[in-house]
Amino acid sequence: MFLHSNATSHKWAFGAIAELLDNAVDEIQNGATFVIVDKTSNPRDGSPALLIQDNGSGMDPEAMRRCMSFGFSDKKSKSAIGQYGNGFKTSTMRLGADVIVFSRHQDKRVLTQSIGLLSYTFLARTGHDRIVVPMVDYEFNTSTETLEIMHGTEHFMSNLSMLLQWSPYSTEADLLKQFNDIGAHGTKVIIYNLWFNDDRNVELDFDTDPEDIRISGDTKKVNASSKWKTVNEEHIANRFHYSLRVYLSILYLRIPETFQIVLRGRVVEHHNIANDLKFPEFILYKPQMGGSVEGQVITTIGFLKEAPHVSFHGFNVYHKNRLILPFWQVVSYLDSRGRGVVGVLEANFVEPSHNKQDFEKTSLFQKLEARLKEMTWEYWDYHCGLIGYQVKKKLIPQVSSNRTPHSGVQQPVTLGQSSPAVGSKKAALGRFEQLIPDSQGRMKRKENGDIPPVKNVKAKLIDGKSQNVQLVNPTGSELKDEAVNLMQENKKLRAKCLEYEKRGEELNLKVTRLRSEIKELNDEYSRMMSELESLETVKEESGV
Repeated sequence: MFLHSNATSHKWAFGAIAELLDNAVDEIQNGATFVIVDKTSNPRDGSPALLIQDNGSGMDPEAMRRCMSFGFSDKKSKSAIGQYGNGFKTSTMRLGADVIVFSRHQDKRVLTQSIGLLSYTFLARTGHDRIVVPMVDYEFNTSTETLEIMHGTEHFMSNLSMLLQWSPYSTEADLLKQFNDIGAHGTKVIIYNLWFNDDRNVELDFDTDPEDIRISGDTKKVNASSKWKTVNEEHIANRFHYSLRVYLSILYLRIPETFQIVLRGRVVEHHNIANDLKFPEFILYKPQMGGSVEGQVITTIGFLKEAPHVSFHGFNVYHKNRLILPFWQVVSYLDSRGRGVVGVLEANFVEPSHNKQDFEKTSLFQKLEARLKEMTWEYWDYHCGLIGYQVKKKLIPQVSSNRTPHSGVQQPVTLGQSSPAVGSKKAALGRFEQLIPDSQGRMKRKENGDIPPVKNVKAKLIDGKSQNVQLVNPTGSELKDEAVNLMQENKKLRAKCLEYEKRGEELNLKVTRLRSEIKELNDEYSRMMSELESLETVKEESGV
């Protein structure tokens, strides 16, 4: 009952798979270069099973014990996203009734192999009133080049007997064969007795697409005109619900070139949703609590390339590089206001829920939600004319500098601001807009259409100083040219930033590997020096 109630914390099967992949991605810092997600079969009855395998550092017997038991987590790093603690158990039990884990680990020239079984079927049929996890451990003897059992023969034979009875493998030799493709170190997870859906079909569909894993019967139908129905149904915002390949392509904001996710024998191509946007803006937000800044995030916001022919909208919110909320709809649009507006951001100042499919409903998260809602309206109101919608408000060019209102919400730093819609150019000419704080410190617009043109106006800057800002009445074509130039410049700057980030990740990975190699060389040097000293001692004794 405890295992079952834990498993229900994952409502979505793909969310459970993502949790297992997080552990592999965390192993990148230890030299992992791939994670495999594939279909395998249970040799006892031929039923389908799910395989997840990586070439990370693996787990020694103690780490395996913590992984298979409840209440442990090794993830203390601020950058770690996985949980080889309760997250491992809840995710595996969400996908199937039973899981067997094989892990090989090498440390200080000691090589160990561990096998553990977490089985709902075993516990239910044997009537255990506590969670029993059969586990066996081996250590490689370098002198005899053989595997030796650990923790005593009686303990080993008792656990091995349970493994052979309840796992997919009926002999010890079959169990050990599973290490053949693991390599020098790594972990293999096999989930079997997969759960069925309400239609009595296996929930994970391996048959519809031989290069994908789908959720049975979960294909989303989209309400759209017949002309654009296919575009909507095939859009990534729709397909990630039922296609694991699509979901994994957006699961991580950044993936090093040295690491691959391999699904059903084919590499998953990383997809950056920000590249799907047209007329993008980059908006800085600094949330505050108790007068202190809690963090900052730059949100990329724009229209989907297919707009206005697609109905999707919302924000893709990442936490520590991991997607938590895909296409999170913060607004419910009326009269199409907000349709096609999509954003991407990495919010590390809020904490995800235990299943990593939502965030804890803290005041910081509520502030973020409110700001993203404002951001959606603001972007739509200023840009909807660019995709063919009629501008209902008379919008005017914005003259502003960086501002931090007293509420602690950073107003948009609009890079590459597009000009108002073509239909509003006439209304925009000869007018300008000032942003002034209201009684709560929020910025509100004040239109001064009847104020005569002025040459110089004092603009208050963020540090309290003032500077003269020359205001002119630009023509529509000038506004358009300036917008295009700014957008092009922003794209170049963004590309450079991504290039630098990527280069930084590669260098960090290289440094980690070099340190590991240096450590191994030092250990080898120490060993050879010890051998040399012993040889010299023997030589001296022979001489005597």
